[in-house]
Amino acid sequence: MLFQPTYFSPISQYVAIAKANTIKFEFEDNFQKQTYRNRCYIYTANGKHLLNVPIQHSKGVKQKTKDVKIDYKDDWNKQHLKTLETAYSSSPFFEYYIDDLLPIFTKKIDFLIDLNIETHCFILDALQLNIPFTKTIDFEVEAKEDYRNLAIAKTKQVFNFKRYIQVFEQNHGFIPNLSMLDLIFMEGPNALNYLENQQLNF
Repeated sequence: MLFQPTYFSPISQYVAIAKANTIKFEFEDNFQKQTYRNRCYIYTANGKHLLNVPIQHSKGVKQKTKDVKIDYKDDWNKQHLKTLETAYSSSPFFEYYIDDLLPIFTKKIDFLIDLNIETHCFILDALQLNIPFTKTIDFEVEAKEDYRNLAIAKTKQVFNFKRYIQVFEQNHGFIPNLSMLDLIFMEGPNALNYLENQQLNF
């Protein structure tokens, strides 16, 4: 299974990963905007909320995703952590996972792809999954089990995932396919069972 490393990935990506024995991450593609490579969506009191990781742009030159560096001039990491605490401090499992989450926001990670791999490892650990991964050494135009399109943020794909309780659901209703953080903070150890019982409709 071939995936794009993304920032605290959407639930759809882990519906696929939870069923895998091994996975491969795309390391040789060009960086694209409007993807989950440097963004995720969470649930706040105001509804669906974007968390965006700012990057250092290379003017007029295409960058490979693996070469993209993170821009820290606005302390995005502190802002993301504060937003997560505000949104999820009352969720059932926030306190259970926050200590493992803190290092991702308190150490300076230079490259976006390294940050995304760190978030992937956190999610696997939270799910108590041990799935080995490899990295591509050349860009793969086609792959037999290609899930890289799950990294596209603005897509017409509809994911009919089953409802689980969300902190602010009474305000804005159930919002499917948010970041895995939403599922983990709300469902805790049951998150894996939830993933295994969902289907991707391609």
